[in-house]
Amino acid sequence: MLEIADWSVQGVKDRDFTASRGVALREFPLEAGFADYMLFVDRQAVGIVEAKKEGTTLGGVDTQSKKYLDGLPPHVQRVGRPLPFAYESTGVETVFRNVRDPDYRSRRVFSFHQPEPLLGWAREAETLRDRLKEMPLL
Repeated sequence: MLEIADWSVQGVKDRDFTASRGVALREFPLEAGFADYMLFVDRQAVGIVEAKKEGTTLGGVDTQSKKYLDGLPPHVQRVGRPLPFAYESTGVETVFRNVRDPDYRSRRVFSFHQPEPLLGWAREAETLRDRLKEMPLL
C-alpha cells in the first residue's frame, strides 16, 4: 500500500533517501520501541505507520502510535514536535490522524497519502480543521 502511494519502502540499515522523495523506513528505532514504518519526505520525518495483523481491531492502537510520534531521537530531522501524522493499518483497514488538528481523532482512509501532500500539510501554519473552526458568519 505504501509503494502504491509513491513511498520507497526500505530497511533502516540500507536506507537511500535519494531513491524517492518519500521514504518509509521499516522497524525504525525510537525511544519508546520501534515504529513499523517511519515516513520521511525530503529527509525529514513526517509521521509513522503502525502495522497490525489482518483482523486486529485498531481501537486503542493510537496510544502506541502517540508514544512513537513523541519518541523520535533528537538527531533525526523532523517537520515538527511531535510528528504530525500517524497511520494504523491492518492492510485491509487503515486509519489516519493529524495530531495538529483541534480535537484530533483517527479517521478511516482508503490508502496512504502521497509524500507531497503530507509535507504540504505539515508546513501549513493552520490545519484545515483549524480554519473551519474560524469560518465567518454569513
